[in-house]
Amino acid sequence: MIENLSAEQSVLGAVFLDANVLDEISFLEERDFHNPVHQQIYKVMKWLDRHEYPVDAVTVTEQYVKFKKTDQLDTTYFIQLAESCPTTANVVHHAKILRSKAIRRRGSEIGNQIAELAREDFETDEEYFSAVEALAAEIRPDEQGRMKSLQETRQSYFNYLLDKSVDYIETGFPQFDGWAKGIYRGDLFVSAGRPSVGKTAKLLQRSLGVAETGPVLIWSQEMDENQLKDRMVSNITGIGYNRIRNKELNPQQFAQIEEAYNRIEKLPIFLQDSSGITIEEVRSTARRFKRKYGDLAMVAVDYLQIMSIPRVKGQTRSEAIGEVTGAAKQLARELKCCFMMLSQMTRDSDKNPKKPTLSELKESGAIEQDADVVEFLWINPDDKEQQGKVVQQFIAKGRNTGLNEFRLLFRGWKQQFVELEKKKRKR
Repeated sequence: MIENLSAEQSVLGAVFLDANVLDEISFLEERDFHNPVHQQIYKVMKWLDRHEYPVDAVTVTEQYVKFKKTDQLDTTYFIQLAESCPTTANVVHHAKILRSKAIRRRGSEIGNQIAELAREDFETDEEYFSAVEALAAEIRPDEQGRMKSLQETRQSYFNYLLDKSVDYIETGFPQFDGWAKGIYRGDLFVSAGRPSVGKTAKLLQRSLGVAETGPVLIWSQEMDENQLKDRMVSNITGIGYNRIRNKELNPQQFAQIEEAYNRIEKLPIFLQDSSGITIEEVRSTARRFKRKYGDLAMVAVDYLQIMSIPRVKGQTRSEAIGEVTGAAKQLARELKCCFMMLSQMTRDSDKNPKKPTLSELKESGAIEQDADVVEFLWINPDDKEQQGKVVQQFIAKGRNTGLNEFRLLFRGWKQQFVELEKKKRKR
């Protein structure tokens, strides 16, 4: 049995001697106690301390009975706990023993649960992987950050300054990269646009640039992988997208495509074309690729609103989307990559030819809050060029960069964007 009852009693007894030790053992969770009674006692102690009540045998007995609705314990047991611990000096050591035992106990228990999953009927292997990884994640303690002084972190700060590695990744768009330095690791980057402005084409062209730095994972929910490749190959070769899509290729063009594919297949770009993906699937796959290939550069989903977004009873769709964007931001920080998420805009925005605002993001509240960067792609009817469609790129939110605007020429026939010079304002 993976337990240590004497250590449990010692920790609880130390709290009775001096409730201030609760601050020293804040890393300890209720579930770390093997004895259910001790779990409840620790829960009561934390509740009393959180509400600034005294933590002693009388108050703990009173609250224990109230929580458990039973009088199976009296003050005598709590006094015995206090007497079993003559000093608080070793409380942190004993608490760490408890946590270590609890981790191994959870590992043993969850191992049995994972074995049981093999008997369940999952629609896909990916759902099974997600279920296994969710259980495995429960083994890890609920770590809380520790406050550190500037003196303690002095050396790590100067090591950070001397480290020449950077947290940004160039995208292959010179004007944007010159201003923003590219996209940043740890950021949730939301790219929204009105219909037919080339959101997917922009994502794919960016991916070709970002993949020069590291692996890029792309989930496409509306196009299959060959359609995505058609767009990338058209972008690189300049051969018309429709010609490639309709397979109207002469031998010379076919050779050009083969040569282009020989180049891009060396880039670490990975595609998955499945509809209705969940954020849990994205998380488990991204973690697996990080273990295999090292740091990812970008994770991209096309697009947010058609993901499978489950809702619990009483939850609004906007709240459910908020859980997804929050998880996406958390994953970007965890994996130190950029999470690029394409998004729809509201229907009313289609009737408005003016520069978009953040409120025009569909289910905008949570997206605005969680995103580090929000980019709008839109058409200004007054801005035209003969060579193709002019698309305005408006950075409407930039947590680390500020706001800016760029003009892009979208040559839709070959799925390619080119940055244009900004128009001079008339005086």
